[in-house]
Amino acid sequence: MHAEISFIGLFLEASVLVKLVMLTLLALSIVSWAVILQRNKLLSSARVKALRFEDTFWSGVDLNRLYKELIARGSAISGLEAMFVAGFKEYTRLSKVNSKSPEAVMDGTSRAMRVSLSREMEKLENHLPLLATIGSTSPYIGLFGTVWGIMNSFIALGAVENATLAMVAPGIAEALFATALGLLAAIPAVVAYNKFTNSSQRYTQKLENFSQTFLSLV
Repeated sequence: MHAEISFIGLFLEASVLVKLVMLTLLALSIVSWAVILQRNKLLSSARVKALRFEDTFWSGVDLNRLYKELIARGSAISGLEAMFVAGFKEYTRLSKVNSKSPEAVMDGTSRAMRVSLSREMEKLENHLPLLATIGSTSPYIGLFGTVWGIMNSFIALGAVENATLAMVAPGIAEALFATALGLLAAIPAVVAYNKFTNSSQRYTQKLENFSQTFLSLV
């Protein structure tokens, strides 16, 4: 009796199509959790780096020396560091070329920082549409498996004269299991999508504030 109501038993007794639905939902759940862990690590690292850079930036350090230190690190820079490098590099270059045109210097510096901001936003929003897709489609995929399983159960029920609940209960249980898998895949994806979207927006605001502050300073 225990084997009949176990998750493995429900999967093994399901029809081929319902099995495919279950495997699809399992795969989506694995992909969803992989994205969740990766995004969480990225955002946590970005926040820590931002706080560390802000402490350094406002400590009175020489900006030219800070720029050279960041350049020496190469591709390891990101977030506020990348925006600072982009802005300071363009400011230094334009100051030499357009020393008599402060407006051109500021416009070029602002443009360089906006480009850097766009790149950072792309990094933050990467894979978020995938979470949204999994969260919105998984319940319907599970519902499709449920409908198909219940339909097969009633077809089998109509083919016998003395029908009992015990005859259709396994099929209905398998079908409802597909719905449960759909919800298990969808709920974490939706929660994570909302959380990461809010976190990305707050971090983007921090980048924009730094950009305005940097432009005011120079």
